[in-house]
Amino acid sequence: MKDFRELKIWEKAHHLTLAIYHTTAAFPSEERYGLTSQMRRSAASIPTNIAEGCGRGSDDDFRRFLQIAMGSASELEYQLILAHDLGYLASADHERLSTAVIEVKRMLASLITKIKSEH
Repeated sequence: MKDFRELKIWEKAHHLTLAIYHTTAAFPSEERYGLTSQMRRSAASIPTNIAEGCGRGSDDDFRRFLQIAMGSASELEYQLILAHDLGYLASADHERLSTAVIEVKRMLASLITKIKSEH
């Protein structure tokens, strides 16, 4: 069993989630149960799945949860585009958060590849 808190990818995903919560707090109130909720769920799903995968018994399980985290990161990447295009997210915030999501996705891909190659 791995301690997820020791993984740099978990730390980056956690900080991304905090940034998404902070940023979406300024979204229109009518989006509380819409885009705000979707973005927060997608963001939180990334470090959550990394943590859950660490708690599983095998590398295969860990890899599967990393792939789920990757799906959530891709979902968040689109939701950032949508929020920007709807005018809820300033260009600078969109750029900063998109860059963070892409970095998390690259790190996830690298870790998934590393686990695959160890088998």
